[in-house]
Amino acid sequence: MKNLVEAFPKHMRDALDIARNSKWDAKAMEFSNVVISGLGGSGIGGTIASQIIATECTIPIIVNKDYSVPEFINENTLFVASSYSGNTEETLEALSKAQEKGATVACLTSGGKVLQIATEKGYNFLEMPPGFPPRAAFGYSSTLLFHLLANFGLVSDSVINDLAKVPQLIDEQIESIKAQGKELAEKLNNKLPLIYSAARFDGVATRFKQQINENSKMLCWNAPVPEMNHNELVGWADKHPEAVPVFLRTKNDYFRTAERMNFSIDLMKSKGANCIELWSKFDSDVLNAYYLISITDWASVYIADLRGIDPVEVGVITELKNKLANI
Repeated sequence: MKNLVEAFPKHMRDALDIARNSKWDAKAMEFSNVVISGLGGSGIGGTIASQIIATECTIPIIVNKDYSVPEFINENTLFVASSYSGNTEETLEALSKAQEKGATVACLTSGGKVLQIATEKGYNFLEMPPGFPPRAAFGYSSTLLFHLLANFGLVSDSVINDLAKVPQLIDEQIESIKAQGKELAEKLNNKLPLIYSAARFDGVATRFKQQINENSKMLCWNAPVPEMNHNELVGWADKHPEAVPVFLRTKNDYFRTAERMNFSIDLMKSKGANCIELWSKFDSDVLNAYYLISITDWASVYIADLRGIDPVEVGVITELKNKLANI
C-alpha cells in the first residue's frame, strides 16, 4: 500500500493521458441534474468532485450510495456509474434502475459488468487499469471523474487546469507531505480520530476516515462545520481522552466557519483534547483537497506500520461480499 500511495501523482498523470486519449461522444444536452452512483473507494471521488464544483455548476449533483436511485431521475439526468471493479452490486442495481428511467449513462470502471454494459449499450465510459484496491485507485478515479463531467460541460477549464497541476505539486512537496503524515500518524495511533472540516471539504474528511478504517484498521468518524456545532459540539461538555480531533483547514474556509472552528478547538483544548490543525493554504480548492488527501493517505499507512498490520488486507469486507453472493 505504501508503494501505491507513493505512486499517487503517477496515477493522476496516467489518468490525464487516459482522459486525453479517450473517444467521447458528448452530445449537446441540457441536463436537469447529475447522479453519481458509487460506494467506498469508487464513490468518494464523486463526493469530493461534487463539493468542489458546487459553486460553479448550475445544476444539482447528487451522490448516490445505495441500491436504489432517486425518483427524480429521468431522461434529463446524467447518471454516472462509478465502480472500480465493475462488479459493485449496489452500483449495478442502481445502474439498471437508471436505465429503466431513461437517464443518459456514463461509466467509470476498470472492467467487470459495468464495462460490459457500457460496451454493449454504447455508453460513454472511461476505463482505468485493473489490479488495485479501489481506494488505491483514487488518483485514477477522481481525476477521470472530473474529466468525465468536463466532457459534458459541467466543470470549468480552471478546475481541469488546477487538477493537472496536482502531480507536480505533490512531487515538489513530498518530503513535507510524508513528514506531516508521519507526525499525524504518531498522534492518532490507537486513538479515536475525529475528523472535522468545512462542509465543502467533508468529502476530503470522509476520504481520510475511510483510509483510517481500511488501511489503519481503526474506528474513526468525521463531521462538517458548521453542522457539528449544532449537535456534536455539545458532546465536548465532558473530557474524551480517547479522542484526537483533527481539523482540516484551508485559507478559503468561509470566515464564519473559520471562527466556528477556532471556538471548537478552544473548547476541546479546555477539555484536555490534543487538537490537530492540518492546513492547506493554496488559492485553489482542487490543490487544497489533493494536498490534504496526500498527507492523510500517508498518515493512514504510517499508522498501519506503527500497529504492525497489513494496510491492504480487508478480509471482513471480502467475507461480507462472499456471504451476499450466496443470497
